[in-house]
Amino acid sequence: MTEPRPLALVTGASSGIGFELARQFAEHGFDLLVNAEDPTIDTAAARLRGSGTAVSGFQADLRTTAGVDALWDAVQATGRPLAAAALNAGVGKGGPFVDNPLEDELSIIDLNVRSTVVLAKHVLRDMAARGEGRVLFTSSVASTMPGPYQAVYNASKSFVQSFAEALAKELEDTGVTVTSLMPGPTDTEFFERGDLMDTTLGQGPKDDPARVAEQGFAALMEGRTKALGGSAMSKAQAVVNSVLPDRLKSAGHAKMAEPGSAE
Repeated sequence: MTEPRPLALVTGASSGIGFELARQFAEHGFDLLVNAEDPTIDTAAARLRGSGTAVSGFQADLRTTAGVDALWDAVQATGRPLAAAALNAGVGKGGPFVDNPLEDELSIIDLNVRSTVVLAKHVLRDMAARGEGRVLFTSSVASTMPGPYQAVYNASKSFVQSFAEALAKELEDTGVTVTSLMPGPTDTEFFERGDLMDTTLGQGPKDDPARVAEQGFAALMEGRTKALGGSAMSKAQAVVNSVLPDRLKSAGHAKMAEPGSAE
């Protein structure tokens, strides 16, 4: 009898980095449970099947408590342990904080922060009890700087980055690894969905999501604490941000993300 294939969970997997992460798992011998809030997750699941990979698509809005609970129930219903989880679901919103609808800003917090914490609690408790498992958090180079005109989004990614690095330390020597993936601007639907297409950031160069996912998957499997994703330029930005004062990073981000700056 052949050994059962390991099972991985990927959230935000209908497109972009999430879909490409799911593809990496599929190509490296994992079965998959993939999640997104929209019905296109079923199309994504169909694309991922092949080469013996079993893929289940599960539609749930993780901005809600009911959605997070339903997804975890679906994981448990497989009757299989999670070998890996990529907590990738996230959303952003451009524009001045005082003008943006409060519900949009709270939606960022609910998805990027709250759902990530709740799912991590479920996933990591289970993995720690078994003494094995791998978790990847999709953070961002945005976590390294204040984000004028993306104030809540950047703050949410700063939370994710700090959270992931803290968990990596807590869980070292347990058999469970935690990795944060820090992409720069990537060619996904993020900019259109976040009303950033009229900004210098939205119109600027972007990295290939497949390349970012490949880098993140490699870091996860190697057990690294964090990985900068994307091009050499994106990685250099993160390195420079580690030494620049916040006031300079804030001013630079404002020029890139200010509405109308692409004109």
